[in-house]
Amino acid sequence: MARALPESLDVDLEAWDAWSPHEAAENLAGVSAPWCVTAGWALDLFLGGQSREHDDLEIGVQSQRFAEVCEVLGSFEFVVIGDGKAWPMTESTLSTHHQTWVRERDGGPWRVDVMREPWDGDTWICRRDPRIRLQAASLIARTADGIPYLQPEVVLLFKAKAVRPKDEMDFAAVWPHLDNRRRLWLRDALTLVHPGHAWLESLETD
Repeated sequence: MARALPESLDVDLEAWDAWSPHEAAENLAGVSAPWCVTAGWALDLFLGGQSREHDDLEIGVQSQRFAEVCEVLGSFEFVVIGDGKAWPMTESTLSTHHQTWVRERDGGPWRVDVMREPWDGDTWICRRDPRIRLQAASLIARTADGIPYLQPEVVLLFKAKAVRPKDEMDFAAVWPHLDNRRRLWLRDALTLVHPGHAWLESLETD
């Protein structure tokens, strides 16, 4: 039987002062589990420069090894986010929602959104469609100074579900820089998960 969720928390979900990717890497230096910057910041790390403003910072980590992040960031408060609400971090909320926001324990601003991702050993499993799987070496890239980030074609797959103006901006900025291999992967993944998606026409390979 599923455990009932506790009462949601009364917190300001707009109170963000996010770390930069470099600050996140510094704070997570003791985490040995695979993790990476995701979403818009990951695309900027791929492009080699910031293309737009970012309201937050999202990272992904193996759900099975999330405890390592909690240990390294032990001086911070973790809050589970889901259904537009904040929840105390309990076994039931962790199993129900995959997002966990982090802030200083004095109620300071949010610093990073930790996405707990499903893995099977060394294989990442897409939570949107478990048919899509990648080995860690194919999922995570690194900047010249060692910051791990999600491959851009995978970021765009996640952005394709409910496209917002910033997602269109991100796609327009990134897809010309994708080689044929990346375009083919994204085209196949979109066809599988979002058949008929508007981005497919741009992804035709030579």
